[in-house]
Amino acid sequence: MIFLDAAATTPVRREVLEAMWPYLTGEFGNPSSHHSLGEAAANALSGARAAVAKALGCRPGEITFTSGGTEADNLAVKGIALARRAADPALNRVVISAIEHPAVEESALYLQRVHGFEVDVVPVDRHGVVTAEALRAVLSSATALVSIMYANNEIGTVQPVRQLAEVAAELGVPFHTDAVQAAGWLPIGVKELGVDALSISGHKLGAPKGSGVLYAKGRLRFEPLVHGGGQERGRRSGTENVAGAVALATALTLAHAGQSELAGCVSELRDAFIRTVLEAVPGAMLTGHPSQRLPSVASFCFPGTSGESVLLELERLGVVCSSGSACAAGSDAPSPVLLALGIEPEVAHTAVRFSFDSTVTSAELEQAAEAVAAAVGSVQGLGRR
Repeated sequence: MIFLDAAATTPVRREVLEAMWPYLTGEFGNPSSHHSLGEAAANALSGARAAVAKALGCRPGEITFTSGGTEADNLAVKGIALARRAADPALNRVVISAIEHPAVEESALYLQRVHGFEVDVVPVDRHGVVTAEALRAVLSSATALVSIMYANNEIGTVQPVRQLAEVAAELGVPFHTDAVQAAGWLPIGVKELGVDALSISGHKLGAPKGSGVLYAKGRLRFEPLVHGGGQERGRRSGTENVAGAVALATALTLAHAGQSELAGCVSELRDAFIRTVLEAVPGAMLTGHPSQRLPSVASFCFPGTSGESVLLELERLGVVCSSGSACAAGSDAPSPVLLALGIEPEVAHTAVRFSFDSTVTSAELEQAAEAVAAAVGSVQGLGRR
């Protein structure tokens, strides 16, 4: 079986398992406990925090461990907006893009529904790019926060985050980016990106599910969502997942070390795969930006088919992929991301996403491309009967 759904999750790396194993077994202490087991856990947590901070180019105190990217996004969007409005009641607007992950979109809509915020949505162009001009047009003196993802999880489009963050900074507005898909493939130095907050999820990097990180710059205040014993400097109460933090830190360090070379190699494989599919499948449409995209994502629409039918046929042929975001599983509605690009609903229903991990080979992608041509041809043939 060829696994091409790495944007949904990745297998846990052996080095990560080995690093976290002691904290699942003998070193099982609570890092808040004042005895040797607790101190060992606290030291491991501090080490993990320092390793994540090193990869991001920030201070350890600016790192908050969470249960994943969704919680990190929620903490950033809700927490920063609520804290900013508490300090200045005039700050009652949040800005997001039209293609945000549901963790950001739903957080913004929660602020609107429950707390009376206004949500300003920045449109994207036909490739899914937010321009500086489009962002500047929706910003105002009442904006509490801008949240625009670094790289889209469905179409792979990479945003000009540095440029967008500079636009927000012109009005003194904090800028958060969801870097869940970008981490491991793109540079994530927070100073270079110019962001005030950034979210990461461990299971996209080779760590187990259930670990995440929110970076929040310096004295940027945010209201905690989880209250209790005041762990994580009062930002996220609850006994810390020490093994998860160690796992994420190990996975991020490994990914960061080889990021540039690996991204270049996988980009070449991705481009060859895209060319082969477009040549082999008449009418196939690449979605997302043709070059300004993640090395690991190739997404298409196949007009005249059903995306779900193509997926089933591909799995029968030994290729596992997806029709879009795993977070939208079970939904019959066409992808809001594709609709935001101006793609017609009936075409959006034909979407298929292929996403690769660091171990993908050219032979696997050649075989997968052949399977795509066969699967689409088979589904189109059934539709003509």
